[in-house]
Amino acid sequence: MIQQYEEKLSCLIDQMVETASDDELFAGGYLRGHISLSAAECELNGIASIDVMKEAVDTSIAQAQSELTPADQLIVKAMWQQLQARTSV
Repeated sequence: MIQQYEEKLSCLIDQMVETASDDELFAGGYLRGHISLSAAECELNGIASIDVMKEAVDTSIAQAQSELTPADQLIVKAMWQQLQARTSV
C-alpha cells in the first residue's frame, strides 16, 4: 500500500508540471524527496499504514524546516496538504 500511495503522489506531482508556478515546481520536487524517504523508511520497517507514512512525511518536513525560508515552508506545507486531499478516498 505504501508503494502505491507513493506512486499516486508522484503522479500528482508529475501532472502539475505543465501548469505549475516556479514555487509549485520547487515544492513538488522538495516534497518528492521527503515522500520517497518516508516511504522507504516505512517499507524498511515493515509499516504498511498510509497514515503512518503521512506522519513520517510531516516529521521529515518539520525536521528540515531550517532548510527553507518561512515563505517556502508555507508553500511546501500547502502543497503537501493539497496532495493529501487529492489522494483521499
